[in-house]
Amino acid sequence: MKKILITGGSGLVGKKITGLLEKNGYEVAWLSRSPEKYKQKSFAWDVDKQSIDSEALQWADGIIHLAGEGVADKRWTAERKQAILQSRTQSTLLLKHAIEKSDKKPDVFVSASAVGYYGFNTGENLMDENGKPGSDFLSQVVAAWESEVENIADHGIRTVMLRIGIVLDNKGGALVEMLKPPVAAPLGKGQQWMSWIAIDDLAQMFLFTIENKEMNGIYNAVGPNPARNADLTKAAAKKAGKMFIDIGVPGLALKIFLGEMAQMVLGGNKVSAKKIEKAGFEFRYPVLKEALEKIYNS
Repeated sequence: MKKILITGGSGLVGKKITGLLEKNGYEVAWLSRSPEKYKQKSFAWDVDKQSIDSEALQWADGIIHLAGEGVADKRWTAERKQAILQSRTQSTLLLKHAIEKSDKKPDVFVSASAVGYYGFNTGENLMDENGKPGSDFLSQVVAAWESEVENIADHGIRTVMLRIGIVLDNKGGALVEMLKPPVAAPLGKGQQWMSWIAIDDLAQMFLFTIENKEMNGIYNAVGPNPARNADLTKAAAKKAGKMFIDIGVPGLALKIFLGEMAQMVLGGNKVSAKKIEKAGFEFRYPVLKEALEKIYNS
């Protein structure tokens, strides 16, 4: 298995995975609405029109599915919520139909998922893969997304879902947003748990999943040492040379500014990495200090 097709390949995580796979001898192609835009080998697809270049499935030995509208990119209007949900469910449905029509089936299908499955705020409970879904918007999105991915497994394809936590990188994502204001500060009381993973470890996890044929089903893609919001913000500010003030941004202000999305930053999840470790995955950056050192000094 040497040819991997990636949806969402041009995003932060997709580019990191692409580079790692190519470094390890894989050929990588992306699915894109505008394949001509990229130097990376790409095939055309259009989720809205439910169309895909049939050659993509003939080419691919495995698929990594990352595509989906960013949950924190815009305020959650009714229209935006629909886009967040359908970008995940409809893209997965398109891939399922393409696989059904193709006489060549992929050996493995690895899909991104999210720890948002467990709910906005699970308090001090350590959540493992057997935990029940929450009742909020993101939980419903992830549950619907995973349900569509499970339909691909019904075709006898090894299918893995990685419930991704907060991805740490200095080129985008949570760290950039947390350190964007002039002064870094906790969100709310700052005691909410953040189940984080260094982007290098996340990319390695996708490679590990592709190569480990014993893996099936759902795994939490988080590091083994979650941190509280205040501790993570303070440590990141120090590494980035940013001033930190231990006065939390009031929850009410966040709710006014972010609307329903504020629940996502005021709540938190303490998520277990034991299952992926038991499968044999070894974290390169299991400790927050080491992860931030790598992120800001490489």
